[in-house]
Amino acid sequence: MKSPNSMFSRRRRDHHSSSGSVGTPDRFTYSPCSTYSSSNSSSQRSKSVKNPVKIAARSVADAFVACFTPPESENSSSSNFGDSDLHKPRSDGSTQGGERRRSTSIYDTSNNSKHTREPGNVKFTLDEIYKATKNFSPSLKIGQGGFGTVYKGRLEDGTLVAVKRAKKKVYDNHSGVEFQSEVRTLEKIEHLNLVKFYGFLEHEEERIVVVEYVSNGTLRDHLDCINGNILDFAARLDIAIDVVHAVTYLHMYTDHPIIHRDIKSSNILLTENLRAKVADFGFARLAADTESGATHVSTQVKGTAGYLDPEYLRTYQLTEKSDVYSFGVLLVELVTGRRPIEPKRELKERITPRWALKKFVEGDAILVLDPRLERSAANILALEKILELSLSCLASNRHNRPTMRKCAEILWSIRKDHGEQAGMDLHSPFSNARINILAGKNEKNEL
Repeated sequence: MKSPNSMFSRRRRDHHSSSGSVGTPDRFTYSPCSTYSSSNSSSQRSKSVKNPVKIAARSVADAFVACFTPPESENSSSSNFGDSDLHKPRSDGSTQGGERRRSTSIYDTSNNSKHTREPGNVKFTLDEIYKATKNFSPSLKIGQGGFGTVYKGRLEDGTLVAVKRAKKKVYDNHSGVEFQSEVRTLEKIEHLNLVKFYGFLEHEEERIVVVEYVSNGTLRDHLDCINGNILDFAARLDIAIDVVHAVTYLHMYTDHPIIHRDIKSSNILLTENLRAKVADFGFARLAADTESGATHVSTQVKGTAGYLDPEYLRTYQLTEKSDVYSFGVLLVELVTGRRPIEPKRELKERITPRWALKKFVEGDAILVLDPRLERSAANILALEKILELSLSCLASNRHNRPTMRKCAEILWSIRKDHGEQAGMDLHSPFSNARINILAGKNEKNEL
């Protein structure tokens, strides 16, 4: 496994000794290792990104008309078990041989829950699953999708878990290789921002995965304000940083790089402290073995419309940069509050990334900010930088996209600048007043 003694390690160690952003407890603080420069002007950026944004916008649109069922040429290591819409697993640190890995990595940090059972490669019995879920009681059902149902459960030691039960019909024509592949993937990973894996059951027609229960719903739920609470801008920035840490870990610090293949807001669960945990490894698979000279994995396209990498759709060549593309869509989703595809909106606004980045290039980024967020100087400046990062993540050619680690560096810098500007805003109300006036004029012109 690659050494985790990187800038990410230093960030985690500094966590308890530094102050986080206001209103978002238990968050990370800024890392001085960032190489991102926040001095780029909007006018310079506007000219330099016009062509790329048009290409990115067209690529996003292409993602929704492409065929999702090309011939499959991958081997059995691909994982199909698990609906991308279900609240699914994360995992524990174990080696390929099944032995627990004892690591000093910051990625082994425990979460804020009160679990007593040690996560790992536990083979549950059917009786244990029945007891935990009260015989799969409908009252404990917390999620459902095309591949199965998720139940809330409680193990005998009091550990709260999410129990994911695959539908029988999914495996009528399969040997269960996909299920085993998913379990093997989950056994290899352990990170604060990945949903914890506790064990599994494979018995006759039953295939079940048991994972950490995360109580505060999905990021998409919060962006939709289902519970009536609005995520402020600082919290959204922190969530983006949590997600980028998790995916960077998958790409760089596992025994073999893992591509998640389904990064989206409904696969990001939030704790009570608004910590983000990436879930659902049903589509995850190992990246190409670069040591052997391979540059990509040829595989059938899997993922969710709106987040899919158009180059992957076109060529069936999967790389870590496909996750980067999905993350770029997620960034737009975070700042706009909109879903990637909004079919009920007028035609020019239906593909959210294309609409948002067009406004950004035209100098009207303020118009895409979630209307429920404050139009402060700090938020507007951070919004432009996030859209600039998203633009690079959505490049049509994967070679032009940044790595997830680079995304992390940029987001750390954005968050630092946002905190400093927010402090200045408190003493400069006239600055915010001018921004609100400008926003009003732009909205009037738009109408």
